[in-house]
Amino acid sequence: MGLSAVIVDDEALARRELRYLLDRVGEVEVVAEASNGIEAVETVRSHAPDVVFMDVQMPGLDGFAVLKRLMENREFVMPEVIFATAYDQYAVRAFEVNAIDYLLKPFEEKRVALAIEKARMRRAAASTAQSETAIETVPQASAEERLESLLKLLETQATAAATQTRPRSGKVVVRSAQRLLLVDQREICFASIEEGAISVVTPAIEGMSNVRTLEELTDQLDPETFWRAHRSFVVNIQHIREVVPWFKSSYLLRMDDRKATEIPVARAQIKRLRELFNL
Repeated sequence: MGLSAVIVDDEALARRELRYLLDRVGEVEVVAEASNGIEAVETVRSHAPDVVFMDVQMPGLDGFAVLKRLMENREFVMPEVIFATAYDQYAVRAFEVNAIDYLLKPFEEKRVALAIEKARMRRAAASTAQSETAIETVPQASAEERLESLLKLLETQATAAATQTRPRSGKVVVRSAQRLLLVDQREICFASIEEGAISVVTPAIEGMSNVRTLEELTDQLDPETFWRAHRSFVVNIQHIREVVPWFKSSYLLRMDDRKATEIPVARAQIKRLRELFNL
């Protein structure tokens, strides 16, 4: 069963990449694109696609605000929504709870194909449920019901986060040479994860963190200073010595540690890089 699709993303490169991958997957016709939230509302309403690929973070209206606008019209049949996000673990957990699919940037062809197959199966199941009038059935939750549940959960979590601020001591425990050092987070150049182990690097030392994930470490750090530039790296923007243009309009960050480590900037984070340094 072929599907019609609308792609919503404020980055032209991300839209082109996703269109290319959908063409490779096959049986998906991209009927329109939108580059911002306001445009997305009108585009989705006018084309009424089977599925929408929705960027989470966009200027103006973000992906969740677009959903709220679309669901204001109760007569509009909501499409399947597949969110695109760049390491937003907070949102990803909410998507999983509500059985709503998502793609992490940069996109992978196998993951795109799996998301399309899930959307196709949900559309087929919804169509079957509507046609079975003689037999009493318990239909799957509709796309609109799942999206409403998602939005309620996100609002609840956002409210809880606003009322429970986690205290930050300013110190991070780093294991180095069989010693447990309390490192001032302002001294940290970057942290990285490899094979499940998290290393922390300062201009003077390099050691291991006692946390299990970069998300846990990031929770201890000042969000105004530390930035998740890549899936495997959190950097202190005050310790970036140089921004190095790389191939295909991408960038490396050269840090001010002893090794002058070069850290790649994820494609999905290039916009944030440009905002930080007015590139």
